[in-house]
Order: sequence, then structure tokens, then C-alpha cells
Amino acid sequence: MTNILLIGAGKSSEVLIKYLLDLCHDENWALKVVAKDFAELNQQDAPFVEYYTCDVFVDERVNTWVELSDLVISMLPARMHMGIAKKCLLYQKHFLSASYVSKEMKLLHEEVQSKGLIFLNECGLDPGLDHMSAMKVIEEIKGEGGVIEGFESFAGGLIAPDSDDNPWNYKLTWNPRNVVLSGQGGVAKFKQNSTFKYIPYQQLFQRTERISIAGYGKFEGYANRDSLKYEKLYKLKDVGTLFRGTLRRERFCKAWSKLVLLGMTDDSYVIDIPDNMTYRDFTNLFLNYHISDSVEVKFQRTLSIAQDDFDIMEKMNFLGLFSDEKIEMKSGTPAQILQYLLENKWKLGVDDRDMIVMLHKFNYTIKGVKKKIQSSLVLEGKSQSTTAMARTVGLPLGIASKLILTGKVNKRGVLIPIDKEFYEPILSELYSEFGVKFIEKEIN
Repeated sequence: MTNILLIGAGKSSEVLIKYLLDLCHDENWALKVVAKDFAELNQQDAPFVEYYTCDVFVDERVNTWVELSDLVISMLPARMHMGIAKKCLLYQKHFLSASYVSKEMKLLHEEVQSKGLIFLNECGLDPGLDHMSAMKVIEEIKGEGGVIEGFESFAGGLIAPDSDDNPWNYKLTWNPRNVVLSGQGGVAKFKQNSTFKYIPYQQLFQRTERISIAGYGKFEGYANRDSLKYEKLYKLKDVGTLFRGTLRRERFCKAWSKLVLLGMTDDSYVIDIPDNMTYRDFTNLFLNYHISDSVEVKFQRTLSIAQDDFDIMEKMNFLGLFSDEKIEMKSGTPAQILQYLLENKWKLGVDDRDMIVMLHKFNYTIKGVKKKIQSSLVLEGKSQSTTAMARTVGLPLGIASKLILTGKVNKRGVLIPIDKEFYEPILSELYSEFGVKFIEKEIN
């Protein structure tokens, strides 16, 4: 019997588990789900699934579970994948994740390849569907003899219009720590009109691109860390414009940049929090001393916020940065304290639905004629648990698992889904079975 082992059962796992359960039912396969906490997991009774809770890096049963499996999917945080991947290498099992390929993971390529294994990473939404949907159009353009001169790509996990009820026009639909630390860890690099551009973190949210999507209004995109590596990855030789960005609603980035400049997203040092510290006190930690000015006045003066800029102050007031609410933490970095606050203020409500937006722009020349194609995906979640994020992360992983276990993939090694044997069947099934479709149209 074919055995699948899923390790980790966070927010993006529910749709994946449902897909794997249906697959096991149809193929007479077995699924084992292992997680640290099943409190939020909707377990389904079936003869072909088993659920376990444990610390996967302490419990010795994990080695046995990996050894008895044919394929292992890790839905753990990215920093934990290598521990599972090394077990898969030891017992010669296929490995899948939705996370970016780390430098350490890349070093395993030759050994993984020599053992006839597939270690597929970046097979979720972003990274994942961004690769697949982009490569589909890129290879179609090249197949017709076209030369690509510019490529821009944007993606964001947002909130559906009918659930958008706060001044930030945003709620947490994925890992909150990644939201707070977004853009850190390096300079954003890209190409624009054949000119290299670099944006340091402290300026990142002040330099944005405006985006409009029919039926959904206006957005803004800020640059991802390194767009330049996709020139080689996507085989875009000598492309003039190459930009990858993250989407937010209009005016989000201007306000977020104030928190960055103030130092509230800093994760490099720990603050000891007295029992009576409030969020107002926390905000005041980053401001100059003044005998009479209020925290609000000092905040505006320090960050050069105009007195009549009500939008930014409305956003900060909504977060409670000037409130007398006590901080329920003993210590934490500024980023961790801010994250704790955001998890309450930006929490998805019971009836809320999220929304995924992805947009690619292709500029190319074919037979001497310049053309533009736009490929876009907008997908709204069905409920608080069956989110668009969970569907666009879980379903590609599930479909890729089926392709690997049924022998439909020939490549071996540490891979990402940029080859036709991955993206063609995954995109096809997403559309035909789940209604997840990229709309491609030529732009004048």
C-alpha cells in the first residue's frame, strides 16, 4: 500500500488534508497526519487515515513513520524542513514543501538525484502558483517566437471585499510573523527599463507600484527581496524589466512604513515588559522625551505625519498603539510585541473570508510587433477555515503528490515546479476540478 505522511497541520493544511483523504479513498492509499496540536484541526474519520500529536524532533516514532512512507509532506515552518528532509534522504523517501528552497536544501540536490528521489519545494501559492502560471505564459510566448522584454509579478493574501471592515483594509490570512518581518533580511533588487534598482528595508514601503484589477479596485505592490534571481530561473535572458512584488490595498504601505521607521518591526533585541506596561507605553519607548507633548503629538512629529493626515492616525488608533490596554507578555522583541497586537486586531472573524490576488505582466516582441499580456487570479475564500490561502497552498501540494506517486514526474533532485510536467497538470486540475483559473488577456 502507498503511504503518505503529512507533518504539520496549520492554517493552510485543512484543504490539503481533504484532498489527500479523497485521493487515498480513490487509490486505496493510506495517510498519516502528525502535528504538535490538533486543537484547530477538523479531523475526519476514515479507515485510511491516522492522526498523531507529538514533537516531531523529539519523538522517535517519526523515524519509523518516515521509513514506512512513500512520500512526506512538510507543512512545518520553513526553518524546520531540513530536519525532515534529512530523514527522507536517510530512508529514501520523496519530500514536498510549499516553502522557498534554502541554501542548505540546494546542497542536497546531487545526493537526492542519485537516489532517484524528488524533493519538491515552492509548490504552494507564492512561491508555487506564481512559478507555474508565469512559466506557462513565458514558454507559450517563446514557443511562438516571441522575445520577452519585461516581466512583472505581484501576489498578496488579502481580505475579501465583504469582510473588509477596518481602516487598514487587511487581516491576517497567513503566518503573522512573516507579515511583520516582511521585507527584512536583505535589500530588494530588481530591474526597471534595463536599469538595476535597489531598495533598502527602511525605504521599502515608501516605494510602491500602483496596480488596478477590474472588479476589485486599486492595490499597491512593494518589491520582494531579490527579483534578479528569476532571470536565470525563468530563462529570461537580457530582459529589461524584472520585478516581483507583494500586494496590499492602497495606503497600507504608507502607514506600515511609519512602524518600520519607528523601529516596531525590529526583531534583533528583547524588551523586558513590566507588569503594568500598556501599548501606549510601548509606543512611547521609541519617541523622544517631552515634558508636556502627548504620545500622539510626538508620534506625528517624529514620523513627519501632517496634522491633517487623518488616514495614518486612524490606522494607528485602530491598532491600539495609543491605548491603555496592558501588554499580556513578559518580554519580547518589538516585532513580537507588535505581532501579538496584530493577531488580535487583524484576526479573521467567524464570518470573514480571505482573498488571493496574483497578477503577472508580460511585455514582449513577436515578428517586430510589441505586445502585452496580463495574467491574473483573484480567488475568494469560502469560510474562515476553507480560505483561499489554504486552497492555493494545499491543492498544488496535493496534486503534485499524486503526480509523483503515480509516476508522472521524470525529473529527480531538489526541484521547484517550473517544468511543464508539473505546471501543466497542476494548473489544469486546479481549473477543471476546483475553479481556480488564471485569466489571460492581451493589453493594448
